[in-house]
Amino acid sequence: MTGTPPTATLGSITVSPMQDAAAWDAFVEQCPEASFFHRAGWKRVVEQAFGHRCHFLQASRSEEGDETIVGVLPLGHLHSRLFGNALISTPFAVLGGAAAVDEEARQALEQAACTLAEDLGVDYLELRHSQPRHPDWPTRSDLYVTFRKAIDPDPDVNLKAIPRKQRAVVRKGIKSAMQSRVDQTIERFYPIYAESVRNLGTPVFSRRYFELLKEEFGDACELLTIENDGDAVAAVMSFYFRDEVLPYYGGGTAASRFLKANDFMYWELMRRAGGQGVAVFDYGRSKRGTGSFRFKTHWGFEPQPLYYEYYMVKGSEMPELNPNNPKYQLFIKMWKHLPLWLSMRLGPLIVKNLG
Repeated sequence: MTGTPPTATLGSITVSPMQDAAAWDAFVEQCPEASFFHRAGWKRVVEQAFGHRCHFLQASRSEEGDETIVGVLPLGHLHSRLFGNALISTPFAVLGGAAAVDEEARQALEQAACTLAEDLGVDYLELRHSQPRHPDWPTRSDLYVTFRKAIDPDPDVNLKAIPRKQRAVVRKGIKSAMQSRVDQTIERFYPIYAESVRNLGTPVFSRRYFELLKEEFGDACELLTIENDGDAVAAVMSFYFRDEVLPYYGGGTAASRFLKANDFMYWELMRRAGGQGVAVFDYGRSKRGTGSFRFKTHWGFEPQPLYYEYYMVKGSEMPELNPNNPKYQLFIKMWKHLPLWLSMRLGPLIVKNLG
């Protein structure tokens, strides 16, 4: 068991470890199936922030004497005594799986991933898709959904598209003294986000993880902070990819709830993005039946199921590593009452294995 993916050939396709990050990203940028979570930078972020080994596989085809990338598959290997042993595409991300130009390249990548999963002796291989691809694999499509909607360059058009009740809340924020600022560091974002997830009973990621995201993705990773009388009351880290914006990590202080700062924050992100020519607002992943799920539907976004498919190796059942699992309820209740400083110290030790 080497755990090192060898170069393999299937038909006209050669599958190998990622050769050149720039060439990989050039392919991701133009491949319709690819997402922000297929970008090469996730390898460095996951390996350096969490210590997990990543295997980024590329499929190439020889065309007129040159090897051309025709598919990519980012994989992360998460192994812990508490939460199991898995090969995931892409860990800590909404989406993953093989992004390819044709079925031959996709099959070659997935076959290589299955072989690697067996070589590593994991419990399962998990591929995260927006559409079902393997009807014969165990699939979880009833837990997570995503919310995506076209936005207009004209903010008035976007405002009118929000249902009346939510639109009234947004208008109050627009008329308030709150303002939005783009930060270049995570200094204001991180304590706000840490407090928010602690209040939800969820362990927070390390500060280093967010620093790496900003370092790696630069302007494609934006930090928008909402101020009220000069005080930061809400903040969100968003990813930009092609013509889309994805608010990925966000939260607010205790004062933000009264101020409706989170509502204003997402409106400001939508307004700014639309003005920059962004065409799609991706509200991100939520679990069905949660507060964030309901919040997003209030904005007029329709939930779209996500399909997380599993190739079982040593495991026999799909994992249940989510807050809906009854066995985690006591832990969640306890975590909500931890001092913030303690949750920020302990959280990264736990959450790094919950990819």
